[in-house]
Amino acid sequence: MSQKPILRALSGERLPVPPVWMMRQAGRYLPEYRATRAQAGDFLSLCYTPDLAAEVTLQPIRRYAFDAAILFADILLVPQALGADLWFVTGEGPRLSTISDAAGVAALKPVDAIHEVLNPVYETVRILARELPPEVTLIGFAGAPWTVATYMIAGRGTPDQGPAHAMKAADRAAFSALIERITDATIEYLSAQIQAGAEVVKLFDSWAGSLKGQDFDDFALAPAKRIIAAIKGRHPGIPVIAFPREAGPRYAGFARATGADCVALDNSVSAEWAAAEVQKDGCVQGNLDPSLLVTGGAALEAETRRIVQAFSNGPHIFNLGHGITPEADPENVTRMLAAIRG
Repeated sequence: MSQKPILRALSGERLPVPPVWMMRQAGRYLPEYRATRAQAGDFLSLCYTPDLAAEVTLQPIRRYAFDAAILFADILLVPQALGADLWFVTGEGPRLSTISDAAGVAALKPVDAIHEVLNPVYETVRILARELPPEVTLIGFAGAPWTVATYMIAGRGTPDQGPAHAMKAADRAAFSALIERITDATIEYLSAQIQAGAEVVKLFDSWAGSLKGQDFDDFALAPAKRIIAAIKGRHPGIPVIAFPREAGPRYAGFARATGADCVALDNSVSAEWAAAEVQKDGCVQGNLDPSLLVTGGAALEAETRRIVQAFSNGPHIFNLGHGITPEADPENVTRMLAAIRG
């Protein structure tokens, strides 16, 4: 039985103090991250330089002693490994070459070719597996197929995922083929991270909330179920965290339907509702509003304690409802941790 707090919570144990980490904990709010990012020259060079990617992963562990470190990478490395062009525009974010039809899907590289591009990521995982403190859990991750597809179709982040919805409506077969290719690549990618030393993997479905009804079942739930089953088949005992962000009422039953060991929650659902409807199926992760790490004060401490209390009757990993923002005050993270850990 593992003594690592995160692994204990993921196995269904209720702990007196919930373990804690933060999405985007290696990020621009930290001066040490900004310094390393400048050393790398650009964002993709940081992702693909194992020593530097490991360094930024370790920075928040040194500063805050979080219970988990999450590999520093980006969900769009998988489309790049499948043959998409990827670049980042300063101040605006990622840009990709676009796919709009069956021919575009067919032109993607075969799934077994992705490791050529992604090998530096696995090297980062190996470094972290050696260098992390023994009590800290190493989390690997990938974007979920729907979310990755929205970027591959639009070539960028979009407010409503309109281009992906349009392709889905115009040619469901081609769209489904793209989802399938990403799903297969994600299985290989996560499996390689686990072989390199990741102890937990997480699926980020950042745009799951824009899928409704049957589309949610087909393109958020079904791919997650297939990925999780494949990971469990290859790597028995490796826990999987699923994050279908803004799934709302569909969070309930998501763990049962997909086989996920933990469901991460955004902050649009209340901790009290999630404790009743989601936590009954196992571990939950979340769900402090990241804006409170900007504003701080008594509200931050009160809300942190409220979430800890709401989830105190079952397995819980404390986290944010979305990634920490660049404007967050590093001191507010210290205040949050004091409120959790007493």
